[in-house]
Amino acid sequence: MKIILGITGGIAAYKAAELVRLFLKKGDEIEVVMTEAASRFIAPLTLQALSGKPVRLSQWEDMAHIDLSRGADAILVAPATADFIAKIANGLADDLLSSLCLARNCPLYIAPAMNRQMWENAATKRNIERVREDGVVLIGPGEGLQACGETGMGRMSEPEDIASFLVASPKRLSGKQFLITAGPTIEPIDPVRVITNRSSGKMGYAVARAALESGAEVTLVSGPTGLFPPAGAKYIPVSTAAEMLDAVMENIHGQDVFVAVAAVADYRVVNPGTSKIKKAGKLLLELEPNPDILATVSGLDNPPFCVGFAAETENLDENALLKLKRKKIPMIVGNLAGDAIGGDENEIVIYSGEGAKRLPRSSKKVLARQLLEEIEKQLS
Repeated sequence: MKIILGITGGIAAYKAAELVRLFLKKGDEIEVVMTEAASRFIAPLTLQALSGKPVRLSQWEDMAHIDLSRGADAILVAPATADFIAKIANGLADDLLSSLCLARNCPLYIAPAMNRQMWENAATKRNIERVREDGVVLIGPGEGLQACGETGMGRMSEPEDIASFLVASPKRLSGKQFLITAGPTIEPIDPVRVITNRSSGKMGYAVARAALESGAEVTLVSGPTGLFPPAGAKYIPVSTAAEMLDAVMENIHGQDVFVAVAAVADYRVVNPGTSKIKKAGKLLLELEPNPDILATVSGLDNPPFCVGFAAETENLDENALLKLKRKKIPMIVGNLAGDAIGGDENEIVIYSGEGAKRLPRSSKKVLARQLLEEIEKQLS
């Protein structure tokens, strides 16, 4: 595994030396890139001696921000200061390391390190949320004694934990093509009103990010959400179920896996109004079923590996297994609808030919990674 280790200007920069040692010990190839501020905390010569390669410091030497990113399996920034996180949250590229992160075509991991009040600051929280939505993976921070003498959140994760985290994210799905649907669909009643549901799209976007982390090439077809598409995915925005079906069928050729996470509206209005319907007593709408996107894909002559989702309010096992059989798919993910809709956590059951695997409540990011592991097992 080839890793670019970025070091920014915080007191935790001294831990980067141990990180280099750990990565080399497990056989990884390391390129070190430092900011000017980082070089005030630990000498570039130290990292050069440990890595056996020149340390990159300047963006003016060559086109390093392009060349380095093209050959890397991952970029890890440790420590990542509040200032550097603000840069990547807003797409700034005023030095080699930030330019490298912006020009990358590989996963980006950051290990935040800062004073507890900086970590808890509203601006930092906004930036952290933004980079997460952009597909950046955070490692830590932890809680403990800080260099300033205070105790709290913001302490950089220990090098052993960081190295173990990257080992736990191998490119198991390198070369695989994933097509993923996410979010709700909206079906017009008239130019103003729509029929929709409460799906936030968070689970679908988490699955897309997990697939990207595992080395897959991802096409994400998404209904309207307030989320930022994960970096590295081919993103296709749609509104209605019919538009989603068209986008899926236009991109399904050559896909290895189709994951239908989207909460597609079951019905649409037969004749939506061409102008706003005025309020005048009761309104009767004639509805017709929307196309079944998952069944359409699974019914192809040579379908990809299909994974469905079933959100139920009762009898989860019974209803999910009926859907698995009816749509003739190898795997379906079930959950009880409730506070999971729109939330950051969920608990799911994965149904397949190997039985039912229940995953306890956790973040949707963690659940998505566990789901990808199950898909990879089935593919292999």
